[in-house]
Amino acid sequence: MGQQPRELTPNASPWHRWGYELRETRKARGMSLQGLSELALCDKAHLGRFERAERPVPRAIALTLDDKLNAGGALVRGWDRANEEQPSATATHGASRAEARSHGAKARSHEAKPMSALATSAFGQAGSDDDDTDTVVVPCRRPNGRISFVPVPRRTVLASAVAGFAVMAVPASVAPSNALSAGMKSPAEHYTQLRRVMIQTDNLIGPRHVLPAIQQHLATLAARRRTARGIDGARLLELETRYEELAGWLAQDIGDDRAAYGHTARALDASHMTGDHALTAYILGRKAQLAVDTGHATDALGLAAAARRTARPGSRLEVIAVMHQAHAHAALGDEADAFRDYDTALALLDAADDDGAWGSWLDVPYVHTARARSYATLGRYDQAADGFQSALAALPATYRRDRGVYLARAARAHAGTGDHARAAETGLQAVGIAAETGSARIIGQLDKLDQTLSAVPREPGVAEFRAALDRIVLHLA
Repeated sequence: MGQQPRELTPNASPWHRWGYELRETRKARGMSLQGLSELALCDKAHLGRFERAERPVPRAIALTLDDKLNAGGALVRGWDRANEEQPSATATHGASRAEARSHGAKARSHEAKPMSALATSAFGQAGSDDDDTDTVVVPCRRPNGRISFVPVPRRTVLASAVAGFAVMAVPASVAPSNALSAGMKSPAEHYTQLRRVMIQTDNLIGPRHVLPAIQQHLATLAARRRTARGIDGARLLELETRYEELAGWLAQDIGDDRAAYGHTARALDASHMTGDHALTAYILGRKAQLAVDTGHATDALGLAAAARRTARPGSRLEVIAVMHQAHAHAALGDEADAFRDYDTALALLDAADDDGAWGSWLDVPYVHTARARSYATLGRYDQAADGFQSALAALPATYRRDRGVYLARAARAHAGTGDHARAAETGLQAVGIAAETGSARIIGQLDKLDQTLSAVPREPGVAEFRAALDRIVLHLA
């Protein structure tokens, strides 16, 4: 294989500079390629090619490497700079064929992808012509028995015999969004309709099939917005903000929390540019939800309070903010504060105006379902189980992914009451939906259920549930 020089030449390509920075950061941490490979769950040979600029680097991998090397964002910023300087090339990634030969590289020629394509590769969309660097985030069983979501080379996933993985790993076929949909009068109307379709599709089949399309439409929408002016530009900026928020939600639901934070942060920044306080309040609420779901309940409490301050009093957005605040209290163990907030949310909802723009899905059963989740968080499993059973009875059949989430949470609640047989039976139903959708929210709950039921392996249905769950996750060597 080619060797990277000890010092970079003044005319080194952006990607050689990034690879050099990666190598020097790794060496400064006293880590070998093998050590970094094991820590970052990335093939050793791939890491060597990244350092020599012989292969394109998906941004998701750059994020992981930055995290594992404690680089403080330096590798991610370097990746962004390199991509801005050289987003596309007709020779080897980051270097001409002559430059590659001068370093002894054996890289084959290919076209490097722009940032938008590379950034989406971790979500199941083709981001590289090289299968060994194109990744997809999938649930993996770690040696300690726990399940977590990690980026894995797509070809590894496609070669596995794991149920549902082939669907997860096949890039989505997305129709170009340059042309306006039939009957649409403007780009804004076109993208508004596309977003509605994507939301409906997500409700039915889950995020893994939808996110690649959202990513493609978002890139095209952003390009249109940059050339638009006046009212059209303002409307497209608002839509871009909503697309970023939706992408953040979908990224979270496939287990890519870093991407979820990135999309949601960009959505919040853009919402301030629009001057739409309602939009800002909604995204602050989403940030609160993301924070509590990723174990940062104190941050969630502050974000929920900010969302309520920003929301118009008497609006449904105020109710949503109070609900996020309630669950943050529950996550912190503040039971009295949590249920006081749920009572406040119900009272506000009863008096809220129906402006039709925000929270059209928000009703009394929804608040009770959120309360059930907090019951489970606080260890009040009997009440949680009753709440989720009521939620399941009222849920429309088209909300397939949400049904899986409710089933998984109900199963955990049943396990908490000691009804292990019912927990296993309910969890088994959720496994099928998890395989169809790839939802991290479902699989995360099932992982916790699996840990609980592992202590009672002879209870009826437990072995069947655990075997079914094992079949839908990849096993790391």
